[in-house]
Amino acid sequence: MDKSQGRVARDTAGELPPVVTHSGHRGLQLEEKLIFEQGVPGRIGVDVPNPPQGAADKLGAFARKEPIGLPDLSEPQVVRHFTRLSQKNYGIDSGLFSLGSCTMKHNPRLNEKMARLPGFADIHPLQPVKTVQGALELIDELARWLKTLTGMPAVAMSPAAGAHGELCGMVAIWAAIKAKGEGETRRRVLVPESAHGTNPATAAMLGFTVDPIPADARGRVDLAAFEAKLGPDVAAIMLTNPNTCGLFETDIKRIADLVHKAGGYFYCDGANYNAIAGRVRPADLGVDAMHINLHKTFSTPHGGGGPGSGPVVLSAALAPFAPLPYVVHGKDGFRLVETKEAGAAPFGRLKGFNGQMGMFVRALAYMLSHGADGIRRASEDAVLNANYVHARLKDVMTPAFEGPCMHEALFDDRFLKDTGVSTLDFAKALIDEGYHPMTMYFPLVVHGAMLIEPTESESKDSLDAFIASLRHLAALAKQGNQAAHFHAAPRLTPRRRLDETRAARQPILRWKPAAPPAPTAQAAE
Repeated sequence: MDKSQGRVARDTAGELPPVVTHSGHRGLQLEEKLIFEQGVPGRIGVDVPNPPQGAADKLGAFARKEPIGLPDLSEPQVVRHFTRLSQKNYGIDSGLFSLGSCTMKHNPRLNEKMARLPGFADIHPLQPVKTVQGALELIDELARWLKTLTGMPAVAMSPAAGAHGELCGMVAIWAAIKAKGEGETRRRVLVPESAHGTNPATAAMLGFTVDPIPADARGRVDLAAFEAKLGPDVAAIMLTNPNTCGLFETDIKRIADLVHKAGGYFYCDGANYNAIAGRVRPADLGVDAMHINLHKTFSTPHGGGGPGSGPVVLSAALAPFAPLPYVVHGKDGFRLVETKEAGAAPFGRLKGFNGQMGMFVRALAYMLSHGADGIRRASEDAVLNANYVHARLKDVMTPAFEGPCMHEALFDDRFLKDTGVSTLDFAKALIDEGYHPMTMYFPLVVHGAMLIEPTESESKDSLDAFIASLRHLAALAKQGNQAAHFHAAPRLTPRRRLDETRAARQPILRWKPAAPPAPTAQAAE
């Protein structure tokens, strides 16, 4: 379709009533019932033998008293159902996925091939150590890469996600403070307003008092406010760098020096490490602990509830408190340290085993295929792409802060003032353009925020097409009398705009069959 046809399609969608079909289908976009609604009793794709007569019932009081409630379906029905559902999904394999902060990064297929090698995919965490030497060597090699890239002397590999990594780093800080006899006095944690939202939650969960630090007009930590909050009761600062506004904290070294001088520790949220990997070593900035999301920086899968992986690199001051277990290499090969050994004071265990093996394989495959220079180039390209988006849109949308950004471009809703169009309306209209919307209303320090992160994976052609859609929507919103058009979006999705607030507050988590119609009274003869 050429550009003129594309414009006609968009304009027509706004001027003509939607096409109504007898089937509910719209061309090749098929209407799909819930799988429970498709079931027919006795229609099954697999024959399951009945239990032999006279077989003992071993369930006792736990025996099922009513049908299980699963639908009976043929194999073609099942295949078609899930294929159709997959066609309604949008993911990084479908197109540019502009969510900011989350970093929807391309997952190289080489990684998946490596993770499916039998020697990695078929092992069990309870196997004898001598039978998993290759797996332990891989974990040790991945740890070496993480320590080298960050300049830190130690790393905890077991945390299962970014928030879990935050917990690990902050517990290590708590253990170090307690070891110095200050566990009862250092109970305050400083958290900038531009940090990730899990930072204050983690500190609060550990019993610390959270003390927020405002941002300045540049979108960075207000240095004067930070210095005013320092004191002998400060345990740590939890700072995200680059921060959630997509900006590098230019005063980070001074912040680290001041918090250390006050006797506290510097926890750096490394969720945005993908913007500086290969270019900046966190150790050189004075960081004591930093988690690394393998999905954001090293391309392991993201979303779907896991499995995630959030290794935590630790400074020399915190290394002795790293959690169990961890891998060491000796004359007899690799082994897992499961108990406290001389010179260490581990704070305990974070999880049952040593981490997510599949994520470790994928991350190391990414590192080895890119090399140190390739990792650096990926960071540079991520920043370049974000700044290209920023530069191409700043004349029609309103950047939240002046100057270049890092890996994500942040806009606010000032360009929509007096149009009757909100950030939500604008994002919903972007769905009709064929794109998943950017992150909306986050970070909270920016009104009507729109946070766009293209990642390094996107080509200039891909970015130009995305930018063209945003420019079109921005121009349309500013024309006037277009609020109704945006309020009705999206028009071209299987379902229109839903009551998301009600869905979150009153979710329907279980399907129930519709009640049969009430019997109709018969007239007397």
